[in-house]
Order: sequence, then structure tokens, then C-alpha cells
Amino acid sequence: MICDTTDTPECLLRDPVDLFHSGHIVKICAPMVRYSKLAFRTLVRKYNCDLCYTPMIVAADFVRSVKARDSEFTTNRGDRPLIVQFAAKEAQVLSDAACIVCPFADGIDLNCGCPQRWAMAEGYGACLINKPELVRDMVRQVRNQVENPRFSVSIKIRIHDDLKRTVDLCRKAEATGVSWITVHGRSVEERHQPVHYDAIKIIKQNISIPIVANGDIKSLKDAENVHHMTGADGVMAARGLLANPAMFAGFDETPLKCVQDWVDIALEHGTPFTCFHHHLMYMMERITSKQEKKVFNVLSSTPAVLDYLSDHYGV
Repeated sequence: MICDTTDTPECLLRDPVDLFHSGHIVKICAPMVRYSKLAFRTLVRKYNCDLCYTPMIVAADFVRSVKARDSEFTTNRGDRPLIVQFAAKEAQVLSDAACIVCPFADGIDLNCGCPQRWAMAEGYGACLINKPELVRDMVRQVRNQVENPRFSVSIKIRIHDDLKRTVDLCRKAEATGVSWITVHGRSVEERHQPVHYDAIKIIKQNISIPIVANGDIKSLKDAENVHHMTGADGVMAARGLLANPAMFAGFDETPLKCVQDWVDIALEHGTPFTCFHHHLMYMMERITSKQEKKVFNVLSSTPAVLDYLSDHYGV
């Protein structure tokens, strides 16, 4: 765990729940494996992103291994407000992980939505939407063990085919003290099918804590439309932000200033080449021709990428 922070634990200084009472839609960067790391979080915060999540971290590994902590969790003073997302299936393990990150983050999120086979086979992710009592026990344990009352505990879920079960899950989570719930409006089996925004609206109508809508939000206009359709208090974007980290600032495609900012931030943070290059491939997808992609996407070193950007875009 690498943290460039002040001596005073900043988790004592703010409450991320306050964001949901600010009078505007809370714009959130989703947890993304390999991608929502410190450098990318730093970039999207420059473009009106209100709240960022870390990639999903397996709590058991994080608690057991210093090496896992150092590789999985890096932050700094400007990286706030920050939510650390964990995959967990045991209450004590999740609460131990929460206690470790509390001085360096504003809350934790329990992943109850990851549909990947490995996660569900291990008892993590989306299989938890069918175990509301276990979710309740994990949330309650974190609440009991983390001393700071302003530290948020949230969950991110997918929906059931029978929406009554999802509403029941959310009501139980609310009664246990969850700060907010992020709803990806697809079932476990669905991948690229249309998002069920009507389901998110029904969930919002049935509980009183904040709801965050997730799924196919690819522009600021989409965020506003989903807010109006569902009544959600916040919106969370993943692929939309990868393709355009400036989307929450109202840009329809990645501006060159954002590309320049990514280069500067990534170099400052020592971002590994593969990650640095992949982000640029996503960001420049809409602003490059097929021929340009053929050249740019096979570049194999940071100097080659920097030369290309300088020669073709003045970056």
C-alpha cells in the first residue's frame, strides 16, 4: 500500500455521502480492473468527476499480503474523495480490509455485481445478490469495526430477473446501514443487452438512501437522461470514461488537452507502458482513422508513442 498522504487521517475530514446532497448529479468513475488506478483517477478528476473507485481488490489477499497491498492500492493527497472496492465473502476479512484503508480513503464498496466466472466460483461478486443475509453481516461487521462514523459503506449490485428480489435485497441493505447502492441495470447473464433503466427507477422509488445508476453512460447527456429517467442520485461510468475521460465536463470526444494531460500524469506516476498505451488507444478511438490506428496501436515503447503524438497531434 503506497500512500502519499498527510499525517492527519483524511477520512476524518469528509463524508462522501454529502456529495449526494449537493443538489447536482454525482458523477462517478467506476471500479475498473487494471484501469481505474491512481493516474487515471487523477485525470478524470480534472474533468468534473466527483468520486472515484479503485479497481476491485480481493480483500483476503489484501489483508494477508503486504505485497498485494503495495501492488493493488496506491493513492495520494489529491486522490479524494476515494472509495476502495473489495471482493469479499467473509465479514471479518472485509472489516479488516476496511480498517487498513480507512486512514487513506473515504469509504469502501462491496462488489456484489461482478459476473465473471472466476469471481462467482470463489463466492465473490454477483453471486452475493442471492445472499442478502451474508451481505448484511459483512456491512454490519464493517460498521461495527471501523470507528469513523463518516466512513461510507456501499454496495454495487446487478439486478435479478425477478425485480422483487432486488428490491428486497436493497431494503435489507438499507436497514443494515449501507450508505448508498450502485445498480448496474443488467442481470448476471446480460452483457451488452440494453440497460433496464426502468428497474433502477423502481429500486429508487422503494428505498430512501441514494441510488447510483450504472450501465451504458457514455456522455454527459446520457448521464442527465439517465438521471431524469430513473431519479438516481448519481451516475457511474466505466467504458464511457475510458473512451473519453473528459465526458463529465461535457466533451463529446476526448479533447487533445485531455490526451496531453494523460501523457503528463502517466509519466509523472511512472505508469507502465502497456497501461499508458491502452488508455491512449481507448481515448483516441473516436479521433483517429483506421490507418492511424493500424500504426498507433502496434507501437511498443513510450518514446515511440510520444514521438507519434508529437508528430501527428502536437502533443
